[in-house]
Amino acid sequence: MSQNFLLSLTALLSLLPASVYPYRRMGGQGADGRTRAFWGALLLAAAGPGMWAILQVAGQWQTGFSTALWVTVAACMALFLGFSALHRTAWRLAPLLLPYLLAVGALATLTEDARAPVLRGGAPGIWIDLHIAISVFTYALLTLSAVASLAAFLQERALKTKTPTPLTRFLPPVAESERLQVALLVASEVVLGAGLATGMAVLHFEQGLAFRVDHKTLLSLATFIVVGVLLIAQFRVGMRGRTAARLVLIAYLLLTLAYPGVKFVSNVLVGNGAWT
Repeated sequence: MSQNFLLSLTALLSLLPASVYPYRRMGGQGADGRTRAFWGALLLAAAGPGMWAILQVAGQWQTGFSTALWVTVAACMALFLGFSALHRTAWRLAPLLLPYLLAVGALATLTEDARAPVLRGGAPGIWIDLHIAISVFTYALLTLSAVASLAAFLQERALKTKTPTPLTRFLPPVAESERLQVALLVASEVVLGAGLATGMAVLHFEQGLAFRVDHKTLLSLATFIVVGVLLIAQFRVGMRGRTAARLVLIAYLLLTLAYPGVKFVSNVLVGNGAWT
């Protein structure tokens, strides 16, 4: 058993208390469950993946599938920690977000020993680092937006069928979930646009091209278009509910295929490749 696997397993275990906490709160124990226990569990869940991600990328960016997943989990936890502190109902997304991140962390742990390709590229390091940071931040933002959309979808369905569950009673109200979704989508679109721009800059430095037709680029562009169309529809015609939720989840699927999806194929299934 490798040292990396043990460290990855430790980071995974740090996510457990925060993943369980919201389900123990379901039952109407007060309006605000952001207790000391909540903050302690959330800080632990952010610290474990965060420290492991820092150890993985310290000195040189690692291109493995497992590293990409742990960096994503760490970024999502950091954003969720901030939103939980600043927004009065964002913390109620925890029963959807935390188990999902736990599953992502489990996949990262299981693929810890998969072969990682060597990072190749002639672009200045600052541009590569900036592009990677923006890409990770974009994926984290869209992850939270997808979770908020799923919460709104579940709440709306429970209201229409008049069959609320402990989960839907715990989640933010429909209006709050939709406001979170829109704010996160706007931020995702802006940051994704910056990511596409820095990606073009990196490609220009390396190959003298402004655009390259590959899976990652096309899927990222498709995500940008879907999110843009959805935002226009929301602001101009007030699109909400299930249609909006489905479009957000489609955008998230596209970006998942573009970012960890391509890595999974190249690193785990094929066993070689490069990423910049």
